[in-house]
Amino acid sequence: MSMKKNTIAAFTAVTLLSFSLGGQIFAAGSSFKDIDQVTGKDKINSLKEQGLIKGISDTQFLPASTVTTAQGIQFISGGLQLSLAAIDFNKAPQASALFSKVKDNAWYAEAFINAHYNGVNIPADIDPAKPMTKELFTTLLIQGVEKAGNLPMINIVPVDIADADALEPSYQGTIQRSLKYKINTLDASGKFNPKSKITRAEAAIMLYNALEYLNSVSDGGSEVK
Repeated sequence: MSMKKNTIAAFTAVTLLSFSLGGQIFAAGSSFKDIDQVTGKDKINSLKEQGLIKGISDTQFLPASTVTTAQGIQFISGGLQLSLAAIDFNKAPQASALFSKVKDNAWYAEAFINAHYNGVNIPADIDPAKPMTKELFTTLLIQGVEKAGNLPMINIVPVDIADADALEPSYQGTIQRSLKYKINTLDASGKFNPKSKITRAEAAIMLYNALEYLNSVSDGGSEVK
C-alpha cells in the first residue's frame, strides 16, 4: 500500500466548514423536536442542517441515549468528513482486516476505515456494540481533529481536574488538549467524569465545538498556546 497526502487534503474537514458555523443555524421546520430542553440544542441542529449528523428520524435525535462505539466512530468520521480521498491503495481496505469485531458489511464499517486511515487510533479489538465512555470519545475525537487540521503540537499548562485519578493515564494528554481547545469543559465541581457513558447530545456538542475550533484556526485565528 502506498499513501499520498498533501496539505490541501489535510484541511478537507476544515474547508467543509464554509457552511459557516456562525451563520444561520437551521432552516425552518428542519430542527429536531426532542431537544428543546437540551443545552446546546442550536449546535445540534446546526450539525443536522449541515448534514454532519443524523437522528433516528428527521425530527428525533434521542439526545439522552448512550452512544455506542459504532455510533461514536460515526460521529467522528462523519462529522469531521474523514475520507480516503488523499490516500492511494493498491487494494481497497477492509474493516475486518483492521478490526477483529467489525464486519465488512456493517453500516459503520466505512466510518471505522476512514477514521483509522486519518490518524484516529482505534483499538483493533474494540467492540462496536459497547457504550462509549466520555474519555474514549474525547481521545478519538481529538486525534481526528488534530490530524484533520494538521495542528501542531502545543505546550500547555495542565488544568486541575478534580477526578484526575479516574482518568486512563494514556488519555490524559488528549483530554487536557480538549479542554484547552474548548471542546470540553469540566462540570461545576471541576470534574471531567471520564468513565461516564457519553450521550448523543454530549457527543454532538463536542463535535460542534471541535469544528468551531478548526474553523477558527483555518480563518487565521491564533493557535491556542
